[in-house]
Amino acid sequence: MMNVIELGLQNKMVVYGAIVGMFALMGVIVWYASLDNPELEQVEIKLSNVEILDVNKIENTAKLQVTFLVKNPSEKTFTVPLIGYKLFADGQLLGSGQYSTEDVSMPGRAVFYSEAEIPLKNIFVLNKSNVNSETYQAILDGNITSFTAEGVITTETSWSMIEKEFKTST
Repeated sequence: MMNVIELGLQNKMVVYGAIVGMFALMGVIVWYASLDNPELEQVEIKLSNVEILDVNKIENTAKLQVTFLVKNPSEKTFTVPLIGYKLFADGQLLGSGQYSTEDVSMPGRAVFYSEAEIPLKNIFVLNKSNVNSETYQAILDGNITSFTAEGVITTETSWSMIEKEFKTST
């Protein structure tokens, strides 16, 4: 009877030891993944151009091509799955936009090697009803002195992902 009780206690100790070991392994994985974060936070993003692609006078919309220039000054290679931003023209909010390659697997995305600088383009649809008429016409006529984008850029490696806020102007 005594051997059965001791055996049961040993089995419990093995199970508890395995659980503690598994949590320790998970902690090491999280710690290792976080080693990339300081290099990922070095990402640089600049709004390089906003260009009119198409104007639909029936629906009162204009398609704008927003180009961000993203640079990797670090030694760590990464991809950019998401850039969420608000676009402003001469200080007036035009609306929100999003560059996304989240539905593309990592090997299919643009890869930012060390010192790589890649333009990422996005289509922004501007509705005339979202801004005042003068601003809308100024955009169509090319009379905007500066565009500003502010938002969050997400960078990721196979182990880690960070989000960094930005604000940039043309």
